[in-house]
Amino acid sequence: MKVVGLMSGTSGDGVDAALVEIQRGKGGLRVTMIAAHSLPYPRSLQQRILAASVSGTVAEVCHLNVLLGEWFANAALGVIRAASVQPRDVDLIGSHGQTLHHLPQGIKDGGGSAIRSTLQIAEPAVIAERTGITTIADFRPRDIAAGGQGAPLTPAVHALLFRHPRRARLIVNLGGISNVTYLPRGAGYEGIVAFDTGPANMVLDGLMAWYSNGRMAMDRDGRLAAKGKVDGRLLAKLLAHPYLSQPPPKSTGRELFGAKMIEELTAMPQAQRLTIEDLLATCSRWTAEAVGTVRRWIAGGIDEVMVGGGGVRNRALMHHLTEVFAPAPVVPFESYGWDSKAFEAVAFAVLAYQTATDQYGNVPSVTGAAHPVLLGCIVPAGPGWIKRLRGRVSKT
Repeated sequence: MKVVGLMSGTSGDGVDAALVEIQRGKGGLRVTMIAAHSLPYPRSLQQRILAASVSGTVAEVCHLNVLLGEWFANAALGVIRAASVQPRDVDLIGSHGQTLHHLPQGIKDGGGSAIRSTLQIAEPAVIAERTGITTIADFRPRDIAAGGQGAPLTPAVHALLFRHPRRARLIVNLGGISNVTYLPRGAGYEGIVAFDTGPANMVLDGLMAWYSNGRMAMDRDGRLAAKGKVDGRLLAKLLAHPYLSQPPPKSTGRELFGAKMIEELTAMPQAQRLTIEDLLATCSRWTAEAVGTVRRWIAGGIDEVMVGGGGVRNRALMHHLTEVFAPAPVVPFESYGWDSKAFEAVAFAVLAYQTATDQYGNVPSVTGAAHPVLLGCIVPAGPGWIKRLRGRVSKT
């Protein structure tokens, strides 16, 4: 099958699209990258998304859901054009959507137990209508319904593609939120440890927006952070954040590490006396040390660290990760033939393929779900979509 994956992370800065070809054989899945494409949101749209995640009205969320469906559809068509193929040549789209809110700990309703919930928008019906391609979306809710946190979901794909018989690998994604997947030597899902580690680009970008009164969205390539010095007192306070010592399964989002965190951080006496360079350097180190907490919950060593996500381009952040995990090599996905920024989009192409071929997509030991489940809701392109997909699967 040819499958498009679509992803927009917690930073809310745009849509990443990847077109892959997937074949299933006796040795497992073979996934080949065909093309990647990014469709950035204008700053005004990013601000609307971030605002809606905190205090959006029903009308605003309703509108954004369909508006982002159009953006995701355009991203899908963009990667199809980049690959010089036609929409009719693509069998499936897997869309993660744009996370607007994520409550993995749940909220108690009356005297009962806490009810977990999550909300991703970017209407899949719009994607299917604009592209003419069967679309699978809303991957997280089924895992939550089965008692899980709905995240992280990419560890299943990490295990399918990166498990090594002789090397223990740590897969790190540096998105708005950072997350890790530990793959011990061997095959299968046994021994996998994966969770969101917490701070990453969302904190760093938030500091830049605060410092520049909204004029700058990021510290490009980590240039300012590279000039700063890590403040030990502030770092110690940040490392005491209770999320970092919480055992997995766990997942988080902008509810903990978004605007509220920036307000609290910039109000700290230790932070107020620092330059922006030192603040960014300290929070870069905090991100790396938070990733390093994975050692508390794994039994074996780490032979190599594979890093993806937009944070790979942040030289200061990669430097701190290298120090935290020395002597294990810390290398970007590109060293293994993958696009760092596009890999999470690849992951949702694979998860869509898994659902379409009756394969479970979650790892219960990672999310906390009671059992494996088929993920996502399917929006058919039109009559005959099942016959078409079954025909494609039989050929692979």
